[in-house]
Amino acid sequence: MTGRRQERVQWTLSLRFCLFLLILWPWMVESAEFDPYKILGVSRRASQPEIKKAYKTLAKEWHPDKNKDPSAEDMFIKVSKSYEILSNEERRANFDRYGQMDENQPFGQSQHHGFRSFHHSFYFDESFFQFPRSREFADSKYLLHHTQFNSEVLPDSFKRPYLIKVISEWCFACVHIQPVWKETVEELEPLGVGFGIIDLGYERRLSTQLGAHRAPSIIGLINGRVSFFHQAVVKEHLRQFIEDLLPNKLVHKISDSNYEWFLDAWQDENKPSVLLFDQVPVVPLLYKLTAFSFRDHVRFGYVDQGGTHNTRLLRQFNINTYAPTMLLFKEDVQNPVDIIQARGMKKQIMDEFVSNNKFLHVPRLVNQQLFDELCPIKQFHRRRKFCVLLITDQDESFVSGNKAFLDFAVANRKDVLRFAYVYQRHQQPLCQALLRNQATLSPQVVILERRTQAGKVLFRSLSGGWNGSEEDKFRLHGEIELLQKDPSYLSSDATLPQLNNEMAPIFIIRWLNAAYDYFIQVYDDLLYSNWREMMPILSLIFSALFILFGTVIIQAFRSNKPQKPKPKEQPPSPEDTGDRGSTSSRPPKKDFVEVTELTDVTYISNLVRLRPGHINVVLVLSDASKNVLLRKFAKEVFSFSGTQTLHFSFLNSDKHGRWMPSLLRSARSDDLDPEEEYSDFTGHVLALNGHKRYFCLFRPVFTGDQSADSSLSDASVCSRKSRSRSRSKLHHKLDRLGLWMERLMEGTLPRIHVTAWPQLDENLWRCNRLIIKCYSNMCE
Repeated sequence: MTGRRQERVQWTLSLRFCLFLLILWPWMVESAEFDPYKILGVSRRASQPEIKKAYKTLAKEWHPDKNKDPSAEDMFIKVSKSYEILSNEERRANFDRYGQMDENQPFGQSQHHGFRSFHHSFYFDESFFQFPRSREFADSKYLLHHTQFNSEVLPDSFKRPYLIKVISEWCFACVHIQPVWKETVEELEPLGVGFGIIDLGYERRLSTQLGAHRAPSIIGLINGRVSFFHQAVVKEHLRQFIEDLLPNKLVHKISDSNYEWFLDAWQDENKPSVLLFDQVPVVPLLYKLTAFSFRDHVRFGYVDQGGTHNTRLLRQFNINTYAPTMLLFKEDVQNPVDIIQARGMKKQIMDEFVSNNKFLHVPRLVNQQLFDELCPIKQFHRRRKFCVLLITDQDESFVSGNKAFLDFAVANRKDVLRFAYVYQRHQQPLCQALLRNQATLSPQVVILERRTQAGKVLFRSLSGGWNGSEEDKFRLHGEIELLQKDPSYLSSDATLPQLNNEMAPIFIIRWLNAAYDYFIQVYDDLLYSNWREMMPILSLIFSALFILFGTVIIQAFRSNKPQKPKPKEQPPSPEDTGDRGSTSSRPPKKDFVEVTELTDVTYISNLVRLRPGHINVVLVLSDASKNVLLRKFAKEVFSFSGTQTLHFSFLNSDKHGRWMPSLLRSARSDDLDPEEEYSDFTGHVLALNGHKRYFCLFRPVFTGDQSADSSLSDASVCSRKSRSRSRSKLHHKLDRLGLWMERLMEGTLPRIHVTAWPQLDENLWRCNRLIIKCYSNMCE
């Protein structure tokens, strides 16, 4: 029984395996035969232009709208799929190596996604073993690639909004929203809305750039900014989503109370004005999209014909209330320059109507973009464009000349002529280049032709200036006639600078707009985004909180530690109550000052070989004044002893009496007294820079008060008085040393340069003193 049961199980398994192979055999054979090179009819070494040419030829041949063959649709899908593989270098390389068609697909599954005819036999919709396709063949023209998106769609989003659908293979929700998407495309595409489709399986880099990581997703793109659609996929919601993407103040609501203000603003805005009259109380989406496309050139207003506050406006311009009407105004606000009226207003008609009148008769040059559009660069001989430019100003004295120039421009409109004016005070670099830096108080007219992108122009100025008289008009008309006959009549050339953008908002307004957009984007991400998109923001928030609370906790622990009691400060002695001068920015590291003596041993290291940037402050004293001056010197320089580039020394003039005279003789400066070398140098202070060979000199002063001592008449008191006066005189010699040290640190002291430092020979000086002393004894 056991053997029969095993045979029966083996027979059942074999039968199931054969049945499985029988089901999959047609798909496996068809998949093995799929070769994009054979389908397009190109070799494996074909270049991209050859592949593209073959694709265009086959796409025209097998397009279902042109080819009625039943297999045309399948063949068109094969051709499109083959071109998708071979037009992308990464997918082409994967197919050449492994037979894969998706760079993100693991090896062994390449044929599963590769052939679309597998979808026809495997459906999970109405019959067994069937799967739906996530997109139809009609959506192929909306497919976006990374390069195409950045080169075409992204720049075009500044002229019209885009709706982009993100899909993937085997996406059942994508199939569910397909009918709504199709209706939305049919309704909004004729109005001017752009559409696109991104396949997550083939455009990972593009989906990552847009932040779309799941399917289905719907993205709105306008002005280069991405917004996600988060409501139910209904046609009305998608339409409202497009309206919400548009800026708020595109179209002004016009009535009897504000239409004059709207039309009179042409001079400040430097734009024509368009008025649309219709019976609908809400501004139509078609009109909003047209206003968005031409917002940089034209101002738009909307008038509700059914409103009760628009009767005077309708009567003044004689508007027919049975059909939508568009009026376009330029400098003359009483008479429109163009008008259209049609029941079925189309986007193409409105775009053509506005684009033909997007400039004033005589616009003001307010930025470089407007200058480039009005006066394009010469490319061909038959496409010459001459720009007649009036250089004027805003004062009342120029109004009549400006009005005469406008009348002349309206009367002499030609395809080769463009009239414009510029305010001299707003565009000074441009005016100086055309007027050859000549200051002028009267308006000037310049005829110019642009030649290169770098700003080179040929021009000619109208002689005699421009006052708006009939004589000026006659001379300008003659100049234009001569120019049309002989373009070489423009004899002068110049290189024009870039124009200033007079309409640019101030920095604070731009900053507020950018901050508002960023806040809205962050709020939208936090409210609707998935965890993958929220992780960077959450990580930043938690990191900031961790650092903040970590710092607070560490400081709390530090404050709980027992602190050592600080030693009590001793009250200052009477000698220390004197003037210390200002303290330096670096406090002293020690409570004393190290003052070394300059001898023949320390002279080389403390002066001659002193490191660059270091200064040795030397006090000159004698044996009798050593104790008094050293205490005063230490007190005055104590606040500067924390500076690492300062060193303090003293020089005994009794041991080295010839050093100071030798130093002063070798110095060359107007600040020195020629007879100073024979005076007493006790109390002098020198700041010596051994590397650059210069010094700064402090001369001692005496500021003590001696009036109180004059009343003493006793002899003993007089002797004590003389000794105390001597000590007071020595003590007050360095009273202003603190101020001198501050000037030394500021670098404002005069520098006295020397050719070489004098020698310090202590033994020779002692010998000389001994000889002088012996000689004096012999004389006695």
